[in-house]
Formats: sequence, structure tokens, C-alpha cells
Amino acid sequence: MLREKEIKALSGWLMLFVLLAVLMLSIYMLVGAGRDAAGYRVILWVLVIAAGGLCLGGLTVVNPNQASVVQLFGAYRGTIKEQGLWWVNPLTSRRRISLRIRNFESSKLKVNDHDGNPIEIAAVVVWRVVETAEAIFEVDDYEHFVHVQSEAAVRILATTYPYDAHVEGEMSLRMSTQEIALRLRAEIQERLAKAGVEVIEARISHLAYAQEIASAMLRRQQAGAVVAARQKIVEGAVGMVEMALEELSRKGVVELDEERKAAMVSNLLVVLCSEQNVHPVVNTGTLYQ
Repeated sequence: MLREKEIKALSGWLMLFVLLAVLMLSIYMLVGAGRDAAGYRVILWVLVIAAGGLCLGGLTVVNPNQASVVQLFGAYRGTIKEQGLWWVNPLTSRRRISLRIRNFESSKLKVNDHDGNPIEIAAVVVWRVVETAEAIFEVDDYEHFVHVQSEAAVRILATTYPYDAHVEGEMSLRMSTQEIALRLRAEIQERLAKAGVEVIEARISHLAYAQEIASAMLRRQQAGAVVAARQKIVEGAVGMVEMALEELSRKGVVELDEERKAAMVSNLLVVLCSEQNVHPVVNTGTLYQ
């Protein structure tokens, strides 16, 4: 596996000044040789001018957050990362590669979650190239490689966890957003390490049940919400009834036998748990009529 090595190139401004001076001098000498009809001198200065023009091809510009990968006859020579105008061997080939932070959103994938329910899922991945040699030489097209491997990681993550947690404390795609994001990033990073890419962040951007089961799952979620709300209401009502009985007994407001206590508990629970306004019935007789 090729590893990146940073090289220091010659100053492009210095070489540009030197080459322009050589070219101007060569043209001047060529004109003088032509006047003197010195054939061998003409050929010499023509060759010098050609060599100077060839050397100008060694000038290369490196922009901020950009690198230039240098190869000589197919062999990797190094990477120029420092911005500016530089000069390298004109026989080398140079390939620019961006080091900027990039992001993309995967397409909406239709997969089955851990419970076998069909869902739609997509993710946003933020990444950048950190190892130029691996990005250029270890994979054919590193950008395409990032997209394909990221979507593969999203598919694996979707099949590993359920859409919704059915047991308290269980991880799910919908509820455990932070943990799922960390696991997704780790999964993508493992796949892209060989391409010299660092994954900065990965998060689910779209998550929904597939259309064929969306309505059924919506009713299921609504039923679960109703049950959870009812459970809270009943827990609160029981606590209030218990507190009322304790206060009545402690202050000696009224003495109730077990039958009256049961009736009072029943009435209080109806009042506290009812979804509609309760209309009281005033007892104008005795306690037992």
C-alpha cells in the first residue's frame, strides 16, 4: 500500500524568472547567430529555447486546501500540499486533488429493518481526503467509492437495528439518533480507510416506513402513544386517590368502612381518568341511601 509523502518543490517564481531570462538571452543569441550565418550556433540556441520552453511546463499552481500528486514515468514521487507557485521536473505528471470538506446525501434506500419491516432510509455523510496517495492509487475513483461504500454501510445499519424500540432500553433507528450516528460514522470510516478518506460526520437524514405498511405502522404508533398516556394517567390517579384516603384518615374527617372506601376509590378514579367532564350526583339521603 502506497503511503503519502510530502515533497518540497522549487519556488515557481524563482524558476519563472530564471527561465524567462534564459529564453530572452537565447532569443538574442539566436538572432545574432542568424546574422553571422553560424549554423551550429543557430541549432544550439534553438535547442536551448526548446529546453527552456519545456522547463516552463514544470510550473504548477497549488491552491489552498488542494494538493498535487506528482508521478514520474508511472512512479509516485510525492505530494505537494503547500499552496503557491512551484516548479517540478517537467517530465512528471501532476494530478490535483481537493482536500476540502465535502458532503453528500445518499439516495433513499428501501431495506428491511431488524424486525423485517420495510423502511426507507437515507444519510448525509461529511468527509474529506487526508491521504492523497491512497485516494489516487488504492481505488479507481475515490469519490464513487465513497458514495457506494456509504450506501452499503447505511443498508447494514438499517438491518441491524429496529425502526422502533419495543423493549425499554433497546436501541432503535428512530429514538437512538446520537448512538446510531456514531455507529454509522464508524461503519463508513472502516470501509473508507483504505481510500485515504476521513469521515467527519454521518447522520440519518430520512427515515420512514415504506408506503405499503406506513398506515398500519402509524396506527400502531398511535395506539402505543395512547396506551402510554393512559398508563401515566392511571398511575397519577391512583397516587391521588391514595393521598386522599390517607389525608381523610389522618385528619379524621370521616370514618369509612371497606365498602365505602371501595366506592370512593371507584368514584375518584372515574373522575380522574375520564376524558369528559364528570357530572356529580348529590346524595340528599343518608350515607347508605
